[in-house]
Amino acid sequence: GISLGVAVLIIVMSVMNGFRTELISKILGFNPHIIIKPYNKKIDEKSLKSLDSLKKYISRTAFTHSGQGVLINKENTIGVMVRSYVQNDIDKINLIKKGIIDGSLDSFTKNTISIGKELAMSLNLIVGEQITLMSTSSLQTPFGNLPLQEKFTISSVFSTGLAEFDQNVIFIPFENANSLFELSDLDIDLEIFLQKPEEAQFVKKKLQDSFSDHYVYSWADLNKSFFGALKV
Repeated sequence: GISLGVAVLIIVMSVMNGFRTELISKILGFNPHIIIKPYNKKIDEKSLKSLDSLKKYISRTAFTHSGQGVLINKENTIGVMVRSYVQNDIDKINLIKKGIIDGSLDSFTKNTISIGKELAMSLNLIVGEQITLMSTSSLQTPFGNLPLQEKFTISSVFSTGLAEFDQNVIFIPFENANSLFELSDLDIDLEIFLQKPEEAQFVKKKLQDSFSDHYVYSWADLNKSFFGALKV
């Protein structure tokens, strides 16, 4: 009885630990470890210099924008999270780079779009087809405010292994995001990726002094309830 009880306990703990490790690796492969969002002023060079003292913890940084949009395809419409990188270097996201199942990131240029596998299936889309993206910004006309929208050609389809991401997140070049969402300096976030994601809370506390005029979040803060449940 003791042997059987211990064996069951070990198996259950092993399964849960494996599940937790795999899930965290997927989430961290897609999302930054720390995000700095402007509050009432842009992220300036003076604040960025403070990152020099934390170089040993940081693997890379990127300026990005995230917003809400609506994809329109014939009679189908669906709300999505629109992400763009100032340098258009989404190939540095390993989960995206390794997860391309159709098309190529080499053709990720102006007026192209990269979408997830689940989204492609739900809208019946393939690489090379055109689709319309409508933003939350609007254009004033004599007939009232009209939402801004642009046509994009699908350049690639990715699969991250997490249906939530594959269904709801798309990538567009920064040039298009800039015009589609009428971006200002306050709309550009700084994403920080660490050598060791478990050090996020420690690095976050260090950054809060240098970026006191901005919001500073870690990946654990953004998924607090989820990881709290996993710990229990």
